[in-house]
Amino acid sequence: MRIISGKFGGRKLVHFQADHLRPTTDRIKESIFNSWSERLPEAKVLDLFSGTGNLSFEAISWGAASVVSVEMNKKSIAIIEKNRELLGVGKEQRIINKDVLKFLKSYDSEGFDLIFIDPPFTKKMADEVMQAVSQSKVFHQDTLIVIESTKHETIKDQYGDIVLYRRKDYGDKKLSFYELGEN
Repeated sequence: MRIISGKFGGRKLVHFQADHLRPTTDRIKESIFNSWSERLPEAKVLDLFSGTGNLSFEAISWGAASVVSVEMNKKSIAIIEKNRELLGVGKEQRIINKDVLKFLKSYDSEGFDLIFIDPPFTKKMADEVMQAVSQSKVFHQDTLIVIESTKHETIKDQYGDIVLYRRKDYGDKKLSFYELGEN
């Protein structure tokens, strides 16, 4: 697992094997980050189900102003903190040790510019998470959202005012990109 581009480009990250983790591949990261490259500099980013911090650190590498990494697994948080130390990341990242659904329900602050969602593939909860996102305060008028899911999961084209604008298949995974629809 490595950072693909930006100021940390090519740097390897610490990772571990666990049943609940399947890191986002370089190919999928390239798709996400290349399509959002103009939006990343100075963006406020939310990384839900942060895992080892792979997407969080990629966003920081591409110039995000801040990243909030939400993860409840203590082993994953320990790896995020090791990667944070390895890369010398400081105040631009905040780690929140909390269940994502509880975080979404309780979040009551300014919305994020970009939201990464990579739920555990073993739980097939993409639809549930998108429902929770649509009822939360984590987004604003210009927020872009991407969620990684298995090809066998149900994921709708619209959640409240959040609408699908692109979907890409990658073998057994798919990326669904959302934005706020016209009101």
